[in-house]
Amino acid sequence: MISAGTVRFLRHSCFTCVTVVAAFSSLPLVNAQSQAPKLQNTPGHLQPLQPTDPNVLHPAAQNNSLLSMEGGQRLMSEASSAVSSRNYTLAAKKLQEAREVFNQLSNFYQELGNSFSGIDNRIADSQRQKALQAAQLRDDATYQLALVHRANNQPELAVPLLVQIIRSQNPTRDLGKKAYQQLFELGFVDSPYPKPGSAQLTPPTSPTSSTK
Repeated sequence: MISAGTVRFLRHSCFTCVTVVAAFSSLPLVNAQSQAPKLQNTPGHLQPLQPTDPNVLHPAAQNNSLLSMEGGQRLMSEASSAVSSRNYTLAAKKLQEAREVFNQLSNFYQELGNSFSGIDNRIADSQRQKALQAAQLRDDATYQLALVHRANNQPELAVPLLVQIIRSQNPTRDLGKKAYQQLFELGFVDSPYPKPGSAQLTPPTSPTSSTK
């Protein structure tokens, strides 16, 4: 059974994702972001981006939402309201849509940053910072989605999402630690991290732009 503390955290943490963005705005991009890998078209994964058809903006076009930070945050807010009413099916749908919006934004901003690299570094750096912000919001939405699956007694859906977060964030970052703790509580891993009584330093890494 999921703990009452986890459910309470799930209800309120969707509203805090915007404040996390500022903490990452000054972080450098990692090398893995230089080329966004193709997304796998398998169950539990995001659909591949269609760069040749910019009109295909799922799920944003389906929900009359703009492909923007505000559009993704609106979906997060709707998910939070659904969680409050224990409508986990609707919450999962909104969070999945939000993470897809943020992932597309991250990819697009990264592509723009790469396009202006060596031409106008000011624009290139600005777009890469936006890519980082969108990637962080995507990972926040992914974590919320994993918690919803736990609350809905679907741990088999939560585990792949938690592993994606750890791969994107790095196990030593706060969100990576939280994701690993969820895996530990689910019994998917049997070793706690960090080790009790040990001090872990958080390296200056950043989330990857694309989720595989």
